[in-house]
Amino acid sequence: MPIVAKPYDLIDAPSPVRQARVSTPIKALQVVPARHPWRWAGSIFAALVLLAIVHSLATNPRWEWGVFGQWFFSPSVLRGLGQTLLLTLLSTLFSIILGTALALARLSGSPLLAALAWGYIWFFRSMPALLVLIILYNFAYLYDHIVLGVPFTGLVFAEWSTVDVLSQFTVAVLGLSLMQAAYAAEIIRGGLIGVDAGQHEAAAALGLPASRRIFRIILPQALRSILPSGFNEIIGLVKGTSIVYVLALPELFYTVQVIYNRTQAVIPLLIVATVWYLIITTVLTSAQYYVERHFARGTARVLPPTPLQRIRGWIKEKTHG
Repeated sequence: MPIVAKPYDLIDAPSPVRQARVSTPIKALQVVPARHPWRWAGSIFAALVLLAIVHSLATNPRWEWGVFGQWFFSPSVLRGLGQTLLLTLLSTLFSIILGTALALARLSGSPLLAALAWGYIWFFRSMPALLVLIILYNFAYLYDHIVLGVPFTGLVFAEWSTVDVLSQFTVAVLGLSLMQAAYAAEIIRGGLIGVDAGQHEAAAALGLPASRRIFRIILPQALRSILPSGFNEIIGLVKGTSIVYVLALPELFYTVQVIYNRTQAVIPLLIVATVWYLIITTVLTSAQYYVERHFARGTARVLPPTPLQRIRGWIKEKTHG
């Protein structure tokens, strides 16, 4: 009777190649490392570019690094930097508050409220920031007084002169906040609708009020997708504060302009502003990393090490290895 080999018999049967592999000592095997010629070529090219940039910055006297050092920590520049930081802080705070309200209004069940929020977002996303600032600065031409009261009743609680209320700083904060709120509203709305619908249903099934559902359950989960775009907008707002120079507000960029118009040292003063903007952006980027890491604790069992933890681990490995 013929013997038929089964599939598992063929798998388990020793083959000449398998026997050769088993019989060959591991030390006799030749290990050929993977070669990456294009990676090395790219690294060499990047190193040459960096060296060329550093050499040009160090040897070209027209950069005038002495003038840069003279003005970098000057009191006038630091005062302008303080104005920039204050503008950024206040505009960010007000735009987040107003943007959250607009996002919730767009998601509300009231068609009129949703339409009003949509119209606000549509209008301010369509307007250049420079145009908004100029209109607000000339708002006293349209209305002499700002009145707080009940419309159509003649009941007035308070009244202020528009010229006295809308100073340069107030116009700058108000204009940047109104513009930024439109973008913040869409970022927050996108994060809210990105939360799984089951979370909304589960929170509603527990009988929680709408405000508690939003701020205690939905919004903390939405922050994971809101934060990257939100920090990107804040960084853009830092650079956008330079546009208020049209109001002659002495923030960082306007202060630098005034100085180089007087001293004619244009490039060194522009580098002063550039370095300060780079420092602010670097601080915000670092804050973004740690804030995102904080809100990512519920999505991963073990968080990846921070750059500082990696450096400490590398030093420990080198010292004890």
